[in-house]
Amino acid sequence: MQKNVLICKIVPQKGIHAELYTKATNENIAQHPLFFIIFAKIINRTMTEIKTEIYQDSAILVGLITPQQNEDKATEYLDELAFLAETAGATPVKRFLQRLDYPNPRTFVGQGKLEEIKTYIVDNEFEGMIIFDDELSPLQLKNIEKELKIKILDRTNLILDIFAKRAQTAYAKTQVALAQYQYLLPRLTRMWTHLERQRGGIGMRGPGETQIETDRRIILDRISKLKKDLMQIDKQQQTQRRNRGKMVRVALVGYTNVGKSTLMNVLSKADVFAENKLFATLDTTVRKVIIDNLPFLLSDTVGFIRKLPHHLIESFKSTLDEVREADLLVHIVDISHPNFEEQYEIVNKTLLEINKSEKPSILVFNKIDAFTYTPKETDDPSPLQRENYSLDDLKKTWMANLQGDCVFISALNKDNLNELKTLLYNKVKEIHITRFPYNDFLFQHYTDEELL
Repeated sequence: MQKNVLICKIVPQKGIHAELYTKATNENIAQHPLFFIIFAKIINRTMTEIKTEIYQDSAILVGLITPQQNEDKATEYLDELAFLAETAGATPVKRFLQRLDYPNPRTFVGQGKLEEIKTYIVDNEFEGMIIFDDELSPLQLKNIEKELKIKILDRTNLILDIFAKRAQTAYAKTQVALAQYQYLLPRLTRMWTHLERQRGGIGMRGPGETQIETDRRIILDRISKLKKDLMQIDKQQQTQRRNRGKMVRVALVGYTNVGKSTLMNVLSKADVFAENKLFATLDTTVRKVIIDNLPFLLSDTVGFIRKLPHHLIESFKSTLDEVREADLLVHIVDISHPNFEEQYEIVNKTLLEINKSEKPSILVFNKIDAFTYTPKETDDPSPLQRENYSLDDLKKTWMANLQGDCVFISALNKDNLNELKTLLYNKVKEIHITRFPYNDFLFQHYTDEELL
């Protein structure tokens, strides 16, 4: 039996280069109409097993200043985009900002700004990638690539790439694959423009079917299978959650990179992966925690982010089941971040979307170690700076009044953790006693005189 040999090479900045040779003639038949169907099926079958290779690459960042997004906010958003790019393995080398009332429907930025970017690419012989701080429509993506002739990514594509890199379990990989296919589906036209020819034949859907239609059908089938796989895994995880019994469940929620995993490690004495990068945690981690003889389950969940792609929200709904089924939420905020108020609102909005904004919660302002207290001179009229705030000062700010149960800590330095533990103990005990009223006496604090 004669065998064919498929050779695939992943080339930095150029994507996948594939060749298919027959054993008999050593002829490259990669242009054969059936090749792309075979190739797509092979890639689809092994997609969740392939580890994404991230190449260190230069990146140009592009954003907009709009009536809804002033220059300061646009700059902060590009800072976050730069952090995302670095997390993916790219090195931002240049930024472009343009003031527009709304994004150009054809090219996102105006034609003049596009020419400016093109001039920079030519003058600097730039061969990296350009990342736009928004999700580009298929038309925008096609037009920009045609004009600049360079690799183009949007914010959604970048986040999907990071998720693919971070996914470790089969569950997370399946969720990411589903989101990737849902993102890819409306963008098939730009990938297969060179194959937009009519063809038919044995085994095809029918005469006149185009390559794009065939590939769309393949991807739709793949999406359907991934959804079924997720449903099956969901059933298994629901069984696991039921097997945990009626223990009180506490979930850590918050913006990405606010210190959830660090706090998880401190409270549970576990070794959960924590890193100063976005989306260091994708897979939900559950640990048993005991405070003053009171046990409960603590979950570390995936972080939220501004403009989280809707494909990911849909794919990771099952991961957020830990949030849905939690009895108590611990909302962690990075108080050292210049835009922490917006991050706080983004998390609350996301919780509202999954109908869990009314759960009992504790608000934790983390990273107070950024506020190194140095007393001001009594005659100094200048406003307080970070170095002038003590813990007592922070407790008197408007932040402490956002909700009733609020605490300021440093998970890294373990500052003021006893106050958080006391608050956790009281909230968990309150829930525990309603569930197990006959256990109330186990968690009462008695004085020596009362015991006598």
